[in-house]
Amino acid sequence: MNDAVAGLLDILDLEVLEHDLFRGRSPQVGWQRVFGGQVVGQALVAATRTVARRPVHSLHGYFIRPGDPAVPIVYHVERIRDGGSFTTRRVTAIQHGRTIFSMEASFHDREDDALEHNIAMPNAPAPEDLPAEKELKERYLAEAPANVRAYWERDRPIELRPTNFDHYVSDRLLDPHQQVWVRATGPLPDDPAIHAAVLAYASDMTLLDTALFAHGRSVFDRDLQLASLDHAMWFHAPFRVDDWLLYDQDSPVSGGARGFCRGGLWTRDGRLVVSTAQEGLMRRATVEKRGTPG
Repeated sequence: MNDAVAGLLDILDLEVLEHDLFRGRSPQVGWQRVFGGQVVGQALVAATRTVARRPVHSLHGYFIRPGDPAVPIVYHVERIRDGGSFTTRRVTAIQHGRTIFSMEASFHDREDDALEHNIAMPNAPAPEDLPAEKELKERYLAEAPANVRAYWERDRPIELRPTNFDHYVSDRLLDPHQQVWVRATGPLPDDPAIHAAVLAYASDMTLLDTALFAHGRSVFDRDLQLASLDHAMWFHAPFRVDDWLLYDQDSPVSGGARGFCRGGLWTRDGRLVVSTAQEGLMRRATVEKRGTPG
């Protein structure tokens, strides 16, 4: 296991403070704000630790205040319901005595005799046919802005292989749709709950950026104020994040200083395993008010 993946698993391994009370910390990498995917992942870990055996099937969270990377985050879990086949938890993330994030998560025993269907997987190049990160750096990053280079060049727990890199090196107006192959940069334990938490972390990395394609802008533009407002995930079927998943994302609408984005994560054999949706703040600003995504 490489250092970046080990560091992510360490961040997701919350400290138990008391019954239904956990503490998480943030990596000290110079971000101004806590990365939203980190808070979603940690909140999911907190909820999961109060549920016996059932896997998560959905979560819905709201980002209420920016997180402070310099201090720990306390997660309080409320046991809303323990039913015959569904379990519901509410998680509140607290810093400086105030709520910064609120989430509800539902857990469900998988029922194999249920009605099933799966729409066709979108067409996309295979990850092996796309440039790896080393090749991306050599091909594209020499002329890229310094903040874009810094993001792509640091060691990260999640590898991203966009099917098209134009958005990162130009300001052309593009269709608000992107495809990115994602996977952990090293092997993960077999525990499905760990894979769900790691994917919750990764699911916030490129989603809001999709809304900016139509405007020739990106999350790296320092004159924009960008922030995730809410985040939802539905877990349809088992998966592994240390194998490639295709993250197909689009943004059907933006306006009123908000952009709406949605995504689907597909296994290589064409199974839709997770769906996501997010609305984010998109506002012109004179100073940068958003930390670099994970």
